[in-house]
Amino acid sequence: MAIKIIDVGILKIPATRPLEPYEAAVIRGYLGRVFPEEPLLHHHIGTAFLYNYPKLQFKIIKHTAYIVGIEEGISLLDRIKNVMTKLKLENNNIEFQEPVLEEKKERLGISKKNIDYSFLTMWLALNEENYRRYRKKKGGLSVLEQVLIGNILSMCKGLGYVVSDAIKVNLTVREVRTTLKGTPMLGFLGNFRVNFEIPEFLGLGKSVSRGFGTIGRL
Repeated sequence: MAIKIIDVGILKIPATRPLEPYEAAVIRGYLGRVFPEEPLLHHHIGTAFLYNYPKLQFKIIKHTAYIVGIEEGISLLDRIKNVMTKLKLENNNIEFQEPVLEEKKERLGISKKNIDYSFLTMWLALNEENYRRYRKKKGGLSVLEQVLIGNILSMCKGLGYVVSDAIKVNLTVREVRTTLKGTPMLGFLGNFRVNFEIPEFLGLGKSVSRGFGTIGRL
């Protein structure tokens, strides 16, 4: 399949103090309560959980809040922008300033040349099964590279892009310990090279709606 052009909106939301990575989930949860009728915010319809690629992703990058909307997720960014300066998460001592929204067309798909990316936020790559394989191979980079290819394929499926050629990845990462919902997790930070175009600020791996696995071009 040829390159697919997708619509991406990036809402940058300055705050009156530096934010920490876990506060992406705090902002997401708060807005989910403000807009309970919007499943893109909380990924539920009734009691059912939506397992598709998140079209609305909350991130803390360099201590600043960002919300990324993809395709139909962009329409919510205007509504969120209108309420953000009125939100005060008092328990977390957050007050927001005037948000800035940027909308653009981005390329997604197989590239004839390799492209270098970095993880701007921690990449959660491993489930229980992959963790065992990773440890068995004593930090097996090949396991992580296969996981990353799977993450890219999952993203493409959620964005309606059919991958017709092989994806080739070269990965350089280090282990970082973190927690997710109070559970200790093993994450990774570093760089990768791949023959694939991915829009900046999109997430790969687990819990991308909460800001994990955000990528940027080098």
